[in-house]
Amino acid sequence: MSDLAQDLADFISAAPTPYHAVAEGVRRLTAAGFAEQPEAGPWDDSPGGRYLVRDGTLLAWFVPEQAPPGTPVRVFAAHTDSPTLKVKPRPDVGAGGWRQVAVEVYGGALWNSWLDRDLGLAGRLALYDGTTVLVDVHRPLMRVPQLAIHLDRQVNQGLKLDAQEHLLPVWGLGSPSDGDLIEFLADEVGVEPDEVAAHDLVVHDVTPPALLGEEEELLAAPRLDNLASVHAGLGALLAAADDVSVSGQAVIPVFVGFDHEEIGSGSASGAAGPLLETVLTRLAGGFDARGAAFAGSRCLSVDVTHAAHPNYLGHHDPTHRALPNRGPALKVNANQRYATDAPGAAAWHRACRDADVPTQVFVGKNTVPCGTTVGPLLATRLGIRTVDVGIPVLSMHSARELCGVRDPGHLAAAATAFLTDPM
Repeated sequence: MSDLAQDLADFISAAPTPYHAVAEGVRRLTAAGFAEQPEAGPWDDSPGGRYLVRDGTLLAWFVPEQAPPGTPVRVFAAHTDSPTLKVKPRPDVGAGGWRQVAVEVYGGALWNSWLDRDLGLAGRLALYDGTTVLVDVHRPLMRVPQLAIHLDRQVNQGLKLDAQEHLLPVWGLGSPSDGDLIEFLADEVGVEPDEVAAHDLVVHDVTPPALLGEEEELLAAPRLDNLASVHAGLGALLAAADDVSVSGQAVIPVFVGFDHEEIGSGSASGAAGPLLETVLTRLAGGFDARGAAFAGSRCLSVDVTHAAHPNYLGHHDPTHRALPNRGPALKVNANQRYATDAPGAAAWHRACRDADVPTQVFVGKNTVPCGTTVGPLLATRLGIRTVDVGIPVLSMHSARELCGVRDPGHLAAAATAFLTDPM
């Protein structure tokens, strides 16, 4: 793999859940000299790099030496969560001599993509003492077995799955007993099972990322939606921090990776909540100064977009298709499912030109409703001009997705130019 593609693969492997993505992001920021800004602690407005963590959401920013109150910000916004199967509070179930795990669907997952895969289990354990412990069983632990074709001769005419009945993973033989799974996980991380009060756990595909194609121009991996954007955003922030320090440009680059985008962002740590607004207000120097700061600010909402599917080209607009390795796509929607407008698009094209990066434009087919991103939410909440972009992927929301191996680098370079653009 290229160095950057390998680094993305390593990041994805280290981040099976939003909490792990935040932990890996913090590790990288700390190594670059960023310091933690405790959410409940005194605000540090001195120059330099800071980061703030709330559960599965990570914010980071760099304040240059010359930034006075009211300095505009350049925000890179992504999300840390991906569609998956989440473990229920009482996980130990079973039937017919099999031990199983009770799960529910998180987000708009492609259910069939989770069948017959070797799955690990990861998340966090919340202890009675108020602390949390990350856990990641990164080895084959469970599987959601599909019914054999001999027992369902019509399966190739249309697979029908019931989320309650057909998506429960098996992880052993015998009769289930309450506490089995938590006891196993507690042993994995070295805590006493009776100290575990609650948990946030999801399954994840343990097959490592890999290159595809004769020329190895494609990258297959889980959670490209949207860890590819999180990875690019962290890299862009670190590069932008160096740029604004040297250039003397008075803008503050900001990165945010939100949790809960895949389920609507309506949470204390989601994009619809107040966290980013609170941080940006403090960066501006307070409520009185933020009006001018926000007026001169811009936000880049970064989430993957649909690559043109060769087997289903009829689902795409014929003149606004996106293809891998042709650069990140500018996402446009007349009904503001994406927040892009013409001045915002011009800012994006300027960033791509400055970074010498190709770009393309994605617009959904009129008869196929498109999804949305954190972009419209942030534009509405903050009043900051927002642009939606993303790298093209196939199999979006599958347990395993596919992108071009060069696009993550294109995205990081263009995002760096966007985060440092003083215009």
